[in-house]
Amino acid sequence: MLLVVDNGSIYTKQLTDFLNQKKIIFEKFSPENLNLDSLNKYESIILSGRRKNNKKVNQVNSKIINFSINHNKKLLGICYGAEILALTLGGTIKKTISIQKGDEIIEILQNDLISKKSINVFESHAFEISKLPNMLVVTGKSKNCKYEIIQHKEKPIFGTQFHPEMSIDGNNLIENFCSL
Repeated sequence: MLLVVDNGSIYTKQLTDFLNQKKIIFEKFSPENLNLDSLNKYESIILSGRRKNNKKVNQVNSKIINFSINHNKKLLGICYGAEILALTLGGTIKKTISIQKGDEIIEILQNDLISKKSINVFESHAFEISKLPNMLVVTGKSKNCKYEIIQHKEKPIFGTQFHPEMSIDGNNLIENFCSL
């Protein structure tokens, strides 16, 4: 079963609508209502984007990331989810010069398990990863962001700076992740 951690993104409804359409069984919780002791029952986890910074939400998401790494659970971090993934593992983020919002073409630098070719996606973020930690590699970039898709070197853990739930190519990426 899939766990969707709803960090408050305005796009979470599109994500859950897509999962329902594809008949992917999932449960959705906010970080405040999630029982961390229940994480073992999920095969995979998606961390959504967010609208505002919240220290407690950051702490819960970091615990989920560490649990995923330690228990070899599949994880996909979307936008903020990718940023907190990088931060948790020792990377850094920065505020973008201008808000990134709209369609973007992602160039795939190396095939990973969830994306195989250049893809058209939707961006909506004011922060981005500025330095990757050693255990993450970049697999996709755009003209505006050099860390669009990241992946753990050894684990089935991924992050997207963009919102895959908002485009057909992105939906394919989510479906590929859920099929791992």
